[in-house]
Amino acid sequence: MRFRENGPALVGVIHLNPLPGSPRSSLTMASLRARTAEDALALASAGFDAVLVENFGDAPFYRDAVPPETVAAMAVLAGVARSASGLPIGVNILRNDGASALAVAVATEARFIRVNILAGARVADQGVIQTDSARLLRMRRHLDAAGVGIVADVGVKHSTSLGASGDEAVAEEAVEVVERALADVVVVTGVRTGAEADERLLARVKRAVPSHPVWLGSGVRAETAARWAALADGVIVGSALREGGRAGGPIDAARAAAFAKAWRGEEAGR
Repeated sequence: MRFRENGPALVGVIHLNPLPGSPRSSLTMASLRARTAEDALALASAGFDAVLVENFGDAPFYRDAVPPETVAAMAVLAGVARSASGLPIGVNILRNDGASALAVAVATEARFIRVNILAGARVADQGVIQTDSARLLRMRRHLDAAGVGIVADVGVKHSTSLGASGDEAVAEEAVEVVERALADVVVVTGVRTGAEADERLLARVKRAVPSHPVWLGSGVRAETAARWAALADGVIVGSALREGGRAGGPIDAARAAAFAKAWRGEEAGR
C-alpha cells in the first residue's frame, strides 16, 4: 500500500473530539463535522499524503466492539475528512475494533484501517486485548474490500506483552502479523502517545519483514523528522501537529506545514 511513487508515506491523524455517547461528549455533530473539516483541510494544505481519523476523545475506550452510535459518528466524520481533504482516508476505532473500522472504511471509501493488536494478545488499561484477525479478514473478503489495507501495530503503545518481551519478541510479532494475520503495513511505536520509538527496534522489525512497509506510529517531531524519514517507510503523526505537541487538540496549520517540510527534506536523497 503506497501513497507516493518515491519517499516515505506521511499520514496525519485527526484526533476527533469526544463522540456522542462517550463520557466527555459535549459537541453537536455539526460542531464535530466543522472541526473535522478544518483539520482535514490543514493536513491537505500542508502536503500530507493521507489522513487517519481516530476516536481519540472517547477515552476510556472499549476493549473491542464499540456501540452503534460510535460507528455512525465515525462514518459521518470520516466522510467529512475525505471530502474536505481530497486525500486517502484511514480509520482507527480505539481500542481495537477492526471490524467496525472496516465497516466505516467500506462505507466511506477509505483506503486503510489501523488495528492496534492484530496478532496475539496484550494487556492494556482496557484489560486483556486479543486479536480477531480471522473474523476481520473474512469480513474484508465478504465485503469485497480487498482494496482496504490493514495497517497493524506491533508492540503497540499503552500495552504490555502477555508473553515474551524485547526486540526479538516484537520482531516475531511482526512476522506473525504479516504472514498469518495478513497485514499490509506494520507500525512501530514508542511506549505511549507522543513517545519516540526505539531506532534499533525499528531496524529489527524492518529486517524481520523486508517485503512490507514499516511505519512509525508515535514520537516523531519536526526537529527529528528528517532522521526518521531516512529510516522508516512512513509515519503516522498526531501529537507533533498540535500546539505544544500535545495530543487531542485541533491541528495547528503552521506546525503541520513545518512537519511536512521537515519530513520531505530527506526525500531527494533517498
